[in-house]
Amino acid sequence: MRPCVRSAALAALSALACAAGAQQPAPATGTPAPGQPLATIVAEPVAMMIAACDANGDAIVSRAELATCVAHSFASADAGHKGSIGYIDYGDWARTWLGDANALPSPFEVDSDGDNRITLTELQARFDTIFVRLDRDHDGNLTRAELLTIRSGVGNGDRAPGKRGKKRGGPEAP
Repeated sequence: MRPCVRSAALAALSALACAAGAQQPAPATGTPAPGQPLATIVAEPVAMMIAACDANGDAIVSRAELATCVAHSFASADAGHKGSIGYIDYGDWARTWLGDANALPSPFEVDSDGDNRITLTELQARFDTIFVRLDRDHDGNLTRAELLTIRSGVGNGDRAPGKRGKKRGGPEAP
């Protein structure tokens, strides 16, 4: 490319970049204006597992489907059929069924009696709590929409990276 053509192309790209960076009102489609936090739809690892528990393929997970699925997943981790698994086995269970050994619920949340062992009853109880939290319409079933979480301002939100928020009436937060 000749030098004068390359300079003209760079000038045109620079003008486009400047125009795109200018503050403009949000389009009518509901997209936030530049600088405004974006809403993000996410699925928690536990919600992804619950979605996979839809045994009859109707895109709805009932309490019964979830209980059966959790029991099946627990049995796969309880290879010795002891009726409980340790935290390492729970990490393996979480890697298989939640996608990561550190995905929530953590073993500390599940092990309600603090004996460093997780029983099916404890795992079922934790999933029951999660089910209630996700069941927004309280109908005893979870739809795909209920399994999604909408978060606005993901990450640092509208704060600049590296900036700390200030406590009301006090110095910067630690």
